[in-house]
Amino acid sequence: MLKIRLKRTGRRGQPHYRIVVMESSNPRDGRSVAEIGYYNPRTKPTTFDVDKKLAKEWLEKGAQPSDTVAQYFVKLGLLKSLKRGSTKPNTKKKKKEKKE
Repeated sequence: MLKIRLKRTGRRGQPHYRIVVMESSNPRDGRSVAEIGYYNPRTKPTTFDVDKKLAKEWLEKGAQPSDTVAQYFVKLGLLKSLKRGSTKPNTKKKKKEKKE
């Protein structure tokens, strides 16, 4: 399965990341299929630059974004809002209404 995720670059203590499409079984810094952007958390404010056209194409092909990348895609408008919170069904008891 293809994933859109971050690939770490930069030296120790000074990280920056490439946004890449790669097979989910590959290691974090392994071979990628395509590079679609970059992310630098060390700038104020953080820099997140992605080619929206390429990202949309990969999403349409079925690539799944990682949680971190998905949050930024929501900010850019590439994805709808994320489902957060519990996925458990509501366990509260329903009150029965009395009929007169």
